[in-house]
Amino acid sequence: MTSSISAISALLGPDWDAGEAVERLRAAGERPVAVALGDQRNLAGLGNVYVNELCFLRGLLPTRPVAEVTDLDGLVALAHRLITANRDRSERTTTGNLRRGARTFVYGRERQPCRRCGTPIRSGQLGRSELEKRVTYWCPRCQT
Repeated sequence: MTSSISAISALLGPDWDAGEAVERLRAAGERPVAVALGDQRNLAGLGNVYVNELCFLRGLLPTRPVAEVTDLDGLVALAHRLITANRDRSERTTTGNLRRGARTFVYGRERQPCRRCGTPIRSGQLGRSELEKRVTYWCPRCQT
């Protein structure tokens, strides 16, 4: 395992290593997937918006333990695609729609209808500690 954080996890870095990122996530075991994705030691470059949107796009409840995520390779590949697609944009989007209010699926949309199923989006807080808690958004129907 590489010891340099920049070498193992910088999603936009020239030395990006998806396999290493997958292994680091896998080592997170019982940690909630949203917490593991937000840990810069696993995937440097993902902020809270991307973490929430990735969980939605992959149908993962943010509190699901990493050990229960069956396709970590697909999750890491999608993270890389999202970051790369937004690299040169002034406005970040995960929906593909750049209109104001339509750029995210769940992030910042508490109590609003899910764009897929219409169920109200919920929110809570997750983190490795009280000091690291972040607001988390999810659709209780689309994400299990």
